[in-house]
Amino acid sequence: MRWRWGRKKTPATIEEAPPDTGPPVDDDFSPHRWEIEVWHEWLEISPTGRELRAWWTDGRPDRSASDDVERHRERLAEILTRAAPRDCAALGLGCSRRVDRPCRDPRLCRQDPPAGSRIRSGPVPGACSSFIDCWSPLGLRVEFSGNDRHRAVHLRLGPPVDPVGVWVDGVRLAPDLWLDEAGYWLDDRFYVVEASGPDDHPEQLIPSMGHLGCSIMTVVVHDAERATTQVLVPEAGENWTWPVLRLTDGSFRVYADEAALEADTPDRVLPAAPPVRSRPRHG
Repeated sequence: MRWRWGRKKTPATIEEAPPDTGPPVDDDFSPHRWEIEVWHEWLEISPTGRELRAWWTDGRPDRSASDDVERHRERLAEILTRAAPRDCAALGLGCSRRVDRPCRDPRLCRQDPPAGSRIRSGPVPGACSSFIDCWSPLGLRVEFSGNDRHRAVHLRLGPPVDPVGVWVDGVRLAPDLWLDEAGYWLDDRFYVVEASGPDDHPEQLIPSMGHLGCSIMTVVVHDAERATTQVLVPEAGENWTWPVLRLTDGSFRVYADEAALEADTPDRVLPAAPPVRSRPRHG
């Protein structure tokens, strides 16, 4: 997630502005405005949807033990890596149609999506391709690739430091790095997420008011087709403050920031893995 810092408030503005309490936090993981009647038919035929609902409503552990919290949240990540978009919509998560509240139109989202649809928003039938939880402390975000073949799950693992775990199709990405709370798909195959950069980079500032508490980022790329992960670490002279990855003609191009992207001046170009070819069957 890319935070942009706005103008500072003047003292007069601070006195007049109401206190910012943020979004309501559901500390007990209770359901968010369940649309039981609308989603009943879908949940009847979706075992994963029922399992997801049971975790959310019945499975809260004793949070005095941080290990229990982490294991319990990892269980949620495992369920979500099997979930369909309609399972996420039935849970009441915010989506690309309306991020700050549950499903805007369940009657539309519960329909079968059209064949070949990639990003479902507006009046297109079918549940959305991205979901976010704005109510609980989970930091939950689910990003589906085109045709719902792959899914990435971002989830805070619990106190005391709340690191973010990221899973793609059940494979956990770079567990030794501090990962961002959001990522993006390239070509419906590669999932890209930023991570904290190396401490020994000459331009690194820690702590920093910038992204992830540091000034230089690392780029993590997961190939969902091959279930393999690459960690692209910036070298001296590669000042990746807001790195952007693009896929062009079978090659990854790493840009230091959006200005470099607009100027088409990549810091690094490297080959992307070729698609996995299915083996011919011998009769």
